[in-house]
Amino acid sequence: MSYSVAEIQPLDREMGQKVKEYIDTLTKPPGSLGRLEELAIQLAEMTSETFPVVTPPGVIVFAADHGVVEEGVSAFPQEVTVQMVMNFLNRGAAINVFSRQIGAAFEVVDIGVAADIEAAGVVKRKIRYGTANFCKQDALSKEEVEKAIAVGYERAEKMILNGSKCLILGEMGIGNTTPSSAILAVLSGQDVSALVGRGTGIASEKIIHKQEVIKRAIEERKPDRNDPIDILMKVGGLEIAGMTGAMLAAAANRVPILVDGFICTISALLAKEICNSTSDYMIACHRSVEPGHEIALQLLGKKPILDLDLRLGEGSGAAVAFPILQSATLMLKEMATFTSAGVSKE
Repeated sequence: MSYSVAEIQPLDREMGQKVKEYIDTLTKPPGSLGRLEELAIQLAEMTSETFPVVTPPGVIVFAADHGVVEEGVSAFPQEVTVQMVMNFLNRGAAINVFSRQIGAAFEVVDIGVAADIEAAGVVKRKIRYGTANFCKQDALSKEEVEKAIAVGYERAEKMILNGSKCLILGEMGIGNTTPSSAILAVLSGQDVSALVGRGTGIASEKIIHKQEVIKRAIEERKPDRNDPIDILMKVGGLEIAGMTGAMLAAAANRVPILVDGFICTISALLAKEICNSTSDYMIACHRSVEPGHEIALQLLGKKPILDLDLRLGEGSGAAVAFPILQSATLMLKEMATFTSAGVSKE
């Protein structure tokens, strides 16, 4: 196993307290900047820095396919995964636009697309050509799951080494709300009907079919609720495992993790299952309209920053939320104190 959870340290609560006291000396009524103050304290605890920095951010999009699309669970055919990877490489997708806006380092990792991608710029870490159809057999072997987590860990470590101060993780994989919903059903113990939404926009009758597919898979595969590796083997996805590994690496390096929407939050839950303290380094960026996302956020114990009816994925919601984190850090760094500004507190 070429990733380690032993390096994940507890938050620096002392630093958090120090920063909280400093915030109360800034030229404003105590608590008047609300959640920006909370975020500044959280970032200080994560990074162990009095004046935490989140720029430049790093964006990694993991791309992979899913055998379960054979069951007709998606509005789009599987070829769209490759087409969207090309769109990422040509800098034409939403995540490209928002990455440019925030000055992020950006890369796309082929961790399991069901076709060869020979284009310049793609990071080739293909473990296999898509998962197996988990209605018929396990999605992945244990070795493949471990490899995918290790790939995510390696890519995140490299991006952090190159100077990224926070991590935004995205995914591309037609059909990937199906494994995500299956994983959430296992982790939450809730009925599938409460968790499954339209994904990329399937019709109402297809939602019922999608729910049946997931129920059948869970009954036949019997994933172990207490073993995140087993869950990924039985009903997981390569990009989901890759994001999980990247989160473990970020936490081990005390780098904030900006959690995107539904699928990314499922990876966050798996990372938390592998090492509980990983979630200390996570900030939930937005609430997706996918019905399972609210339940996933509750399990993660996080309150999202934005609620914009997003359901795209790719890391797009996290990238849109990033300037708010930047505002929190600049508040700390650039606001005058009552003393320095000569403003009376009374």
